[in-house]
Amino acid sequence: MLERVERFIRSHDLIPPGGEVTCLVSGGADSTCLWHVLGELGYRVSALHVNHTLRGAESEADARFCRETFGAEVVELAGDTEAELRELRYSVGRGRLRATGHTASDQVETILYRLVSRGAPTGMEPRRADGVVHPLLTAWRHETEAYCAEHGLAFRSDTSNPDTKRGLIRDRILPLLRELHPAADENILRALDTRATLTPELAELIASPVGSRRVDLGAGVQAVREYDRLWLERGPVDLDGTVEWGEWRITSRTPGLKVRGWRPGDRLAGRRKKIQDVFVDAKIPRSEREAWPLVVRGDDVVAVPGIVEDPEVRAVRGARRLDGAREPEEQT
Repeated sequence: MLERVERFIRSHDLIPPGGEVTCLVSGGADSTCLWHVLGELGYRVSALHVNHTLRGAESEADARFCRETFGAEVVELAGDTEAELRELRYSVGRGRLRATGHTASDQVETILYRLVSRGAPTGMEPRRADGVVHPLLTAWRHETEAYCAEHGLAFRSDTSNPDTKRGLIRDRILPLLRELHPAADENILRALDTRATLTPELAELIASPVGSRRVDLGAGVQAVREYDRLWLERGPVDLDGTVEWGEWRITSRTPGLKVRGWRPGDRLAGRRKKIQDVFVDAKIPRSEREAWPLVVRGDDVVAVPGIVEDPEVRAVRGARRLDGAREPEEQT
């Protein structure tokens, strides 16, 4: 457990070596395991417990346990819905590096919930956007309980868990899926493997069932999704002298111009005509339109090489082959 957690922390640069980290503890097996493991690994660990006071004496007992066992700072914050309570928990301790005890088991439950609620099998990242880290994402819930038993660590059980959405997935849905296949948990977790090298934005783009969206991949490349079609497109490139775009060589000395691909809704500068209609009138096949360069100033299209000319832009099209079989042909 120690080696696995440390390897995960280092591979994702979650906590500086020997650095300070505040564990958000509930008193359960997962956060108890987290607190102990991080201490054993040499991190300077403190603890923070948020008491929502929803379960009366039981909530008070959890808070007392965390204060006495971990030396935790206890903060009382009342809320109503699951979402509100979650936001309240993450609102405390900002400015410190905070860690939670979410495990691979929680990851599986998250994937299932997001698949049902969003239509995308995405999970928790090692680090949240607000800086909260998840060092136990490679450990399963039964392993944290075994770790606590092995090290004689007492922990609390939250009796309200079955009443939550996560509790519904844990207690009713996952047992049924395991009846279908005993490796259901591992196989659900594997759904993230094919997205391991994708940014969350690109994963969301690929999973999006409808509509038109685009994601900047960097290096001047964008991924575009339009309903059931997905393609890569070069982003805007400064037309500073000469730009080569596929078979096109585009030249201009006018400052402020860029070259980019066609986007639905593009219109000619100073005119009401859509570029889509320009393509239709010029009998440009739909399959070629995404790769066709446009010369733009801001959002205005000033030239469509080979179709709409501009006196400040010169465009030449032709395959520049090493055998010289075809010479470039000037178009505009």
